[in-house]
Amino acid sequence: MATLRLDLDLPQSLNPRGISTTTKLLVNSSEPEQTPISSPLAQVSLLGASNGEQDQNKKPLNKKDKVQAVLKGIKQSPKKVNLVATLVRGMLVKDALMQLQLTVKRAAKTVFQVINSAKANGSHNHGLDPERLVVDEAFVGKGYFKKRVNIHGRGKCGMKVRPECRLTVVLREITPEEEAKIARLRVHNYKKLSKREQKLVPHQLIESNPVWGRKNRSSSQNSSVAAS
Repeated sequence: MATLRLDLDLPQSLNPRGISTTTKLLVNSSEPEQTPISSPLAQVSLLGASNGEQDQNKKPLNKKDKVQAVLKGIKQSPKKVNLVATLVRGMLVKDALMQLQLTVKRAAKTVFQVINSAKANGSHNHGLDPERLVVDEAFVGKGYFKKRVNIHGRGKCGMKVRPECRLTVVLREITPEEEAKIARLRVHNYKKLSKREQKLVPHQLIESNPVWGRKNRSSSQNSSVAAS
């Protein structure tokens, strides 16, 4: 491969050793219309930058089977938080969040925040589908039980305990077998009733009158029948 070598005429004070270069400076050139020679590495760097941008857009994700979120230092009893955690264990995330919004418990807000955080971890960091996530595990651990002085009357005092706990929520994607099972259950719940089943409506078989009025009503009906 032939290389082009251009000698640069510099003063002896600037170039005492007579070093030659393969590039030609635009400042020392006598032709004002001449443009500097672009480096062959410039296109490679641009291509590398564009490929880097494409790689950033693609963002290869490390997909995991399970993701979790942990909240420590919850200022509530582990027993009370576990009541709400047991309620949503094994449910779909979207159903669990809806259930927690309707649960009248102080721990419901805490469990809602932890499940929502685990959902964001799975969808943003690991590429999991948020619509197919299910609450695989939700367990509560015991934290610090702080002891404080409880003032009583007559100069006496006792001891009160301020419990703390930690909540761990583990999410995973639902399997195709579980999706098929849920689909079968939904079809079974909304199946078409026969004519006989349509006649046997539950609210027609259940006595809707209050307990304290049934005896009087039956006696009044019997008296009306006897009079007729």
